[in-house]
Amino acid sequence: MPYAAFAALAGAVLAGAVLAGGGLGLAAGCGGPQVQPTRGVIETDVDGWSFRRYQSVLDVEVWVRDNRAVAHTASYAHKEAEKRGHLSDEDVVNAFVTRYQAELGVERALVQFVRRLASESGYRVEEREVGGVRLVEIRGAGEVWAMWPAARHVVKIGGPGRESIPAALVQAYGERYPSRLRPGALEAPLPGAAARGKRGP
Repeated sequence: MPYAAFAALAGAVLAGAVLAGGGLGLAAGCGGPQVQPTRGVIETDVDGWSFRRYQSVLDVEVWVRDNRAVAHTASYAHKEAEKRGHLSDEDVVNAFVTRYQAELGVERALVQFVRRLASESGYRVEEREVGGVRLVEIRGAGEVWAMWPAARHVVKIGGPGRESIPAALVQAYGERYPSRLRPGALEAPLPGAAARGKRGP
């Protein structure tokens, strides 16, 4: 999803103090959650996808009041397309992992964020499960993304020109960042108590 659209809406999302540890932790995989990467994203090949590049991002899309964060991104290319020597939009996936200092407000901020995408920017948002991970699918402007809250993190996977969400990558990230998205979160009352404030640095 274009940075401009995300950043404009992120600046309008004000998340206050909420109950810590809220939400349901859903561990994907038999052994529970795997170790989280030091730099947030998976910097190795994943089940048919080649890791291509890492980058740190200064702009945090889902802002949480009084909860500093840093974003990390990775790009992946489909191995079969690499062998053919031609990559289309459908053969490239981007992953964003935003890491917060604390758990406070993360789920609430994400729910507010995707609701505003639907109401103000015309994106279609839908709660679903992919690769065993409960997430929000976001479609619009020729793009498709999956987003979900995890403990102290927000994960976003997808890209422009895509028609589907890559289940293998979602599952791999879900094993490291189990979803805390509550069933029915898009329609239910926001978790925690709202508080007004201004966007911080």
